[in-house]
Amino acid sequence: MVALWIALAGVAGIVLGGVVAWFVIKNRANSSVQLAEKRISEATTQAQSIKESAKREAESAKKEALISAREEAMQLKQKQEKEDARRKNELNNLESRIIQREESLDRRNDSLNSREENLQIAQAEIDARNAELDSMLATQQDELERISSLTAQEAHDELIARIKEESVAEEAQILHEAEARIRSTAERKAREIISVAIQRSASDQAGELTVTSVHIPSDDLKGRIIGREGRNIRTFEQISGVSLVIDDTPETVILSSFDPVRRETARVALENLIADGRIHPARIEEMYKKAEKLVHDRVMEAGEQAAFEMGIHDLKPELIETLGALKYRSSYGQNVLQHSVQVAELAGLIASEIGFDETLAKRAGLLHDIGKATSQEVGGSHALIGADLAKKVNERPEVIHAIQAHHGDIEPNSVLDMLVMAADAISAARPGARRESAEAYIKRLEQLEEISNSHKGVEKTYAMQAGREIHVMVQPEEISDADSVVLAHDIAKEIESSMDYPGEVRVVVIRESRALDVAK
Repeated sequence: MVALWIALAGVAGIVLGGVVAWFVIKNRANSSVQLAEKRISEATTQAQSIKESAKREAESAKKEALISAREEAMQLKQKQEKEDARRKNELNNLESRIIQREESLDRRNDSLNSREENLQIAQAEIDARNAELDSMLATQQDELERISSLTAQEAHDELIARIKEESVAEEAQILHEAEARIRSTAERKAREIISVAIQRSASDQAGELTVTSVHIPSDDLKGRIIGREGRNIRTFEQISGVSLVIDDTPETVILSSFDPVRRETARVALENLIADGRIHPARIEEMYKKAEKLVHDRVMEAGEQAAFEMGIHDLKPELIETLGALKYRSSYGQNVLQHSVQVAELAGLIASEIGFDETLAKRAGLLHDIGKATSQEVGGSHALIGADLAKKVNERPEVIHAIQAHHGDIEPNSVLDMLVMAADAISAARPGARRESAEAYIKRLEQLEEISNSHKGVEKTYAMQAGREIHVMVQPEEISDADSVVLAHDIAKEIESSMDYPGEVRVVVIRESRALDVAK
């Protein structure tokens, strides 16, 4: 029985296992079908997406190809337009050249026609003159035949006619003699005009000196001016280029220099130092710079005053400054600014006597010597230098020409030129107006400085002690101590070979280095 139950249980288990197995297999089959259907659906969806993407890409490629084709067509069109424009331009140029050639041929044709017409006219004139000559020859032959058969009365009448012709020649001679008398009268009148101008402009002449005396309150100041071991006087002479002569003359210090502007600046600086009481190298340099500005202001004032006195109010500032600088210049001992003012007065007076423009004559006379203010630095004729200065400030052309011509550097060609030349000669020729020796002395000192300045490394040079000594300031970075000795020797030898001078000339080469800093 037990075995039966066990057998039944086994059979039931087998049956139950088969049922379970059947259900499991069925479920798995259903799952596989569902999975396949899902995969088919996904594949369908993916295929649809790929199809749509391919369609979009095809449309995009189609659009890009269309755009590219359009751009290529546009480029071809532009290229063709440029080529058409170039060809059109070439055709236009060719057409222009053809037109020009046609015009040139027309002009040549017209010229040839004109020449032909002129030749025909000239031939006609020649024919007419030949005919006229033939007629005159026939007339002369008839006249000779007539004269040979004249009666007494007819011969008398012929003689009277010839006498009339001779009287015409005598009349011409009379006119020539009258012209000579008028010219003589004009010369006498001109001399009278010049005499009146000289008398009306009479003024004293003061000779220019090359030394200036400076009064000091007491002789004790001389030691302070000299300074310890002479450092103050050396500094003053180096900065100013003026010699200080301190001798036994009571309460007096003498400044010596051929350059009046330099000497005046030194005088102002020294007087200010004496008034200040503090005399040392730094103060000397400071006072000298102030003196330079003061002298410059005086130069401007002198130029303005001279222009004002002559009634000239439109001079450029450059000309006024140059004109004022003439206050400290001299020519053969004659002050150049005073000379210029006098020439302006004389030119104006003469112009008023002959009916010329008085203001213009004064202007040319006042400016005729402005070149002397810079002739030392520039070199050359002061008349041409002055004309160049006037040109730079757009002065009137007639005034510029008068400045150039007043010493004959160019040919005078106007009344104004002659007026300035005459006034300049009158002012310079007055008794006591000029001194030759002073001018020669100044030229010698200028030549000394020029010889020294021509050497390399020389910064500036001052002629001192009336030309018996020159101080040569050199650039320390270019000239060494050993080079200074050689430089002094070379300058001395050049002076010996190229100049004539009394006594001897001492050459002093000064090499100085300065270091500057500021404490704040």
